Amino acid sequence: MTSPRTDIRAVLAAGNVILGPMAGVTEAPFRGICKRMGAGLTYTEMVGAKALHYNPDSRISRSLLTFSPEETPCAVQLYGADPELMAAQAAWIIERHGADVACIDINMGCPVSKVVRRGEGSGLMQTPELAARIIECVVAAVSPVQVTAKFRAGWDDSSRNAVEFGRVLEAAGVSAMAVHGRTRKQFYRGSADWDLIAAVKAAVSVPVIGSGDVSSAPDAEAMLRRTGVDAVMVARGAQGDPWIFREARALIDRGEILAPPSAFERIAVAREHTAALVAFGGERAFTRMRKHVGWYVTGMPGATFVRDRVNKAGSSAEIDALLEEYRAWLEARVY
Repeated sequence: MTSPRTDIRAVLAAGNVILGPMAGVTEAPFRGICKRMGAGLTYTEMVGAKALHYNPDSRISRSLLTFSPEETPCAVQLYGADPELMAAQAAWIIERHGADVACIDINMGCPVSKVVRRGEGSGLMQTPELAARIIECVVAAVSPVQVTAKFRAGWDDSSRNAVEFGRVLEAAGVSAMAVHGRTRKQFYRGSADWDLIAAVKAAVSVPVIGSGDVSSAPDAEAMLRRTGVDAVMVARGAQGDPWIFREARALIDRGEILAPPSAFERIAVAREHTAALVAFGGERAFTRMRKHVGWYVTGMPGATFVRDRVNKAGSSAEIDALLEEYRAWLEARVY
């Protein structure tokens, strides 16, 4: 039996603003921070079934399948186009990490060329029968753990098949689905089509998660209200702003508009994030913190100067010292 802790409908009802998967961004330390801030569910970066099959104990595989205590259970996002291989690797993940896994999520939305040219990611929206077969095989392999999927509006404007695709996946056995309101051809350009997300919600009976153009608490509240989705997925809107979950929860639950985090709170969390990322990935991981610091200081005085120095930093200690220096500079300005 699926427990309330891992029943996706119950999970989304308990926290309907969730952190979406982003390659190179949503490592375990950042997911833990977002969960603490109020994210109802977090997703790993997408894990390749083929890579996992050939090298399950590689440093990369271990990193992708490491969970922070704060976020468990977490959704594991798997990608690939071979139904049997996907099923085998999903079963392996549950065997190794079952207690940490809320659901297995199948990526059918990644627009990156090297992924779609193999028929994976959003390439599966062009082959709905294969997509359904993948879901059927994975569901059979991991039951009673639930299987979900994330997909896009369609391949391009001439094939916006999200409604039909959603129905196919529901019939194949998904327990929930996330819909990003852009086509693969759009990548992340233009606007997400919230009306199409609403149409998918109206067409299926499983929970639907809306994704696209959620960059603030009012955006999250508006998507819930306008589309009727069961939950909202925040992705790029959380970069440098994990407080979006705290603010969205306050607005949705209590109608309360919270003040944004202070510059000092931003710096404190950036320093915490730096330390956690190095503890997680070793000293070499400090280079991955450069982009995060740039996002944390966006819009703050001297941000361009800070980003330039962070991008030239040679160690995590140097990044931390720079952030402490920046905090002192802001404090002297009575910012």
